[in-house]
Amino acid sequence: MASSLSSKPFLGASRTDGLSGLCSISSDLRNLSPPSVQFLIRPRTLRKLQVQAAGNTYGNFFRVTTFGESHGGGVGCVIDGCPPRMPLSEADLQGDLDRRRPGQSRITTPRKETDTCRILSGVHEGVTTGTPILVLVPNTDQRGRDYDEMSIAYRPSHADRTYDLKYGVRSVQGGGRSSARETIGRVAAGAVAKKILKAFSGTEVLAYVSQVHKVVLPEESVNHYTLALDQVESNIVRCPDAEYAEKMIAAIDAVRVKGESIGGVVTCIVRNCPPGLGSPVFDKLEAEFAKAVLSLPATKGFEFGSGFAGTFLTGSEHNDEFYLDEQGKIKTKTNRSGGTQGGISNGEIINMRIAFKPTATISKKQNTVTRDKHEIELIARGRHDPCVVPRAVPMVEATIALALVDQLMAHYAQCHMFPINPELQEPLRVTEVDAAEEAALHS
Repeated sequence: MASSLSSKPFLGASRTDGLSGLCSISSDLRNLSPPSVQFLIRPRTLRKLQVQAAGNTYGNFFRVTTFGESHGGGVGCVIDGCPPRMPLSEADLQGDLDRRRPGQSRITTPRKETDTCRILSGVHEGVTTGTPILVLVPNTDQRGRDYDEMSIAYRPSHADRTYDLKYGVRSVQGGGRSSARETIGRVAAGAVAKKILKAFSGTEVLAYVSQVHKVVLPEESVNHYTLALDQVESNIVRCPDAEYAEKMIAAIDAVRVKGESIGGVVTCIVRNCPPGLGSPVFDKLEAEFAKAVLSLPATKGFEFGSGFAGTFLTGSEHNDEFYLDEQGKIKTKTNRSGGTQGGISNGEIINMRIAFKPTATISKKQNTVTRDKHEIELIARGRHDPCVVPRAVPMVEATIALALVDQLMAHYAQCHMFPINPELQEPLRVTEVDAAEEAALHS
């Protein structure tokens, strides 16, 4: 979805002037040439300068466009490219939307929204039709007056100033498109993507909070082969370890009562990912993941596999050696590569970490500048999360699922139209028995 903007000819010259000038030069040269020599100069066709304006659509085969603003009539998405004949209902989307919605606990924003979704197209008699799916979530708890002062003053570390610089106009209330409410469309579309992945290849996407401020969950505390959704959802901070969850909640409570905020890290894993996803060189799988998650609000860092810690190792320490398992399949003894090699999935568990900054809007007095360039002090108002990572968990899962299903479709279209080479390739589908046996080996 892009719009085309046409420019006028540069330097005020008209098209007819330019063409007549070129024709005049051509005529003069022919008059000067001897009879035996002729110069043929064809006038150049002046082309329009086109600017492709986009940024609200993700994906090539499974395309998702999000729409709406924080305090507008509603938010949502249009999903194009969903396979037909797949059972789908609003209930399939609502579970993840409930995990994302505001007001779910004392450590999230107090804004009260049910975030109830409606599917308005693309589904008939309970199954997808293959046509665009429109999902709408109405906004019901707007408080636009909270942003009156911020209509003239820029909130530190917010997108207010850069939106003005880019567009020359912005939606002030709630931050407009820069608000995390935009992610409702991604989470709804991500729920559809997760259903496709699970049904087609047994692929699961799970995320959890692994750090809040200075409280860091040790990596060995979580078994990625057996991790289940109910472990993540067992507490309000979405950390699968009860002891560290309490420490994280206490850290958020400590800054919440002071009007402050803190950041953290979300870890995301992908189990049963088909091997072969991702394409060299610019569409490597981890590059697609990085683009997807770093487009989320408040993200500031991305690590894949061993990440930055891998820089402290030697090659022999870091390399993942191959071996044959009991079924004769090629596996790796370690997984520092993070589930890909050369930007292509290798069938091992994919793991990554995403860093989120402290929430920019705090209720402490800060120095800033107004739109008309006056220095003032500002106390930002509105309702905001003291720490975004508990609600970011379903957002991360959704964006990773969108990247995966898009890459799965690309891989299927290119590499599985004809019979695979069974000596080197594996089927895309993973049976539940295979998944259960893999989990049992690492339980």
